[in-house]
Amino acid sequence: MNMNSFQSVRSCCKRVFSSLLQMAIDIVPPKRRRLTDESEFDVIAGDDDEQLQILLCSEELTLAYDYMDEDIKPIQTFIPEEVDSRDVGVTERTIMVAGSSYIPKLNAEKPLGEDASFICLNRQVIGVADGVGGWAKKGIDSGVYSRELMKNAELAIQKQSSITTIDLMKVLNEAFSNTKAKGSSTACILSLSDDSLHAVNVGDSGFVIIREGIIVYKSKVQQSRFNCPFQLGNGSSSDDPSVAEKMSVPVIAGDVIVLGTDGLFDNVHDFELEAIVNSGVESWESDVPETLAWRIAQYALDNAKNTEVYTPFTRECFKAGVVHNGGKYDDITVIVANIWPL
Repeated sequence: MNMNSFQSVRSCCKRVFSSLLQMAIDIVPPKRRRLTDESEFDVIAGDDDEQLQILLCSEELTLAYDYMDEDIKPIQTFIPEEVDSRDVGVTERTIMVAGSSYIPKLNAEKPLGEDASFICLNRQVIGVADGVGGWAKKGIDSGVYSRELMKNAELAIQKQSSITTIDLMKVLNEAFSNTKAKGSSTACILSLSDDSLHAVNVGDSGFVIIREGIIVYKSKVQQSRFNCPFQLGNGSSSDDPSVAEKMSVPVIAGDVIVLGTDGLFDNVHDFELEAIVNSGVESWESDVPETLAWRIAQYALDNAKNTEVYTPFTRECFKAGVVHNGGKYDDITVIVANIWPL
């Protein structure tokens, strides 16, 4: 599929979804709360504030297709000097090669955003974290917590023996125990061993496995209520690693793993993600995962800044009885990992 055809299909699908949603609203008008410009943050676990706090698309933002290069400011993930992120580890009959892209929200006070990630391919492990934005109400930058958490996760990985399979729960527990910053964060860490993808997940970051152009597995969202994900943190109402969901899924050569924060999954439908990955697999980008990750992140940004498109976040708002049109402007982290044969 060429780019012109892809854009046409995409535009058509968006119009169809938006029309269907409006028809449903017209037929059965639900009782809803309308989001206001004062709602700016994700919900902190245990927060007693009755007002719904979520991220909104600012009116000052340009339309998605008008964004300039300065909107995209890649952030380097933490990688110890002794670890080369382009190293390729080996496990059984398959290997994982990965690349990432990060687009933080434009915020002069928090230029690094609130997402964090790492790629440790010599141990075949990747991970993402998303600091909960609601802490900004208390004057706390939760991005500091998420970055420290991911830094400690990678350090914990390096401490484990190189001849054994990485124990992801041990990694998460150690990272959690060693992270002292204020705030809270979601976390999703994946490893490849014995031709299976192993994962631990807390909150609404997640991943999909795409095989022959189709999503064959998608991790579940963990949240206590709408827009309030499970979250690791040092606060009395935060969660600890015991709530993490543990998964193991067999993979084969040719599979594509897409790991991301909710800035991706709130703004991109499964069928859209499949189409973007398929277009990349059929081109030179199949050998350059960071380029495909960059394209996916840009697409998510496009939807996030569009006030008319029907997004997964629009759907979840509808279910929760909340009026919200368009995408959810948020930090966007995407890691693409290709599963290659030995």
